[in-house]
Amino acid sequence: MATLKFDEVPYEVVKEGLQRKIIHTDHLMTVLIDFTNGPWDEPEPKHHHPHEQTSYIAEGEIIFFCDGEEPQKLKAGDLFAVAPNVPHTIQLLSKTARLVDSFTPLRDDFLK
Repeated sequence: MATLKFDEVPYEVVKEGLQRKIIHTDHLMTVLIDFTNGPWDEPEPKHHHPHEQTSYIAEGEIIFFCDGEEPQKLKAGDLFAVAPNVPHTIQLLSKTARLVDSFTPLRDDFLK
């Protein structure tokens, strides 16, 4: 079992306005994502992956888009889940947002 403090995990800058911190075990990955470039006029392009995903909105407001569902406006304290291989995305409504995503299996594409 590993215990990490937030300040001990380095941020990875993914692109301007998006940085993340990652912690994982052998089978579960948690990713803290900070957005600082909102609000957005349009959603990000949809994407999909073979992982199960849950996301907790810790701060900010978004619209969650998922194939087969109506768009959902979500705020801090809300959650969403995505089944494997289902196209989905978000649109940032607030200036900043923090999401806490969990994935299983691990997202090898996030690991260096």
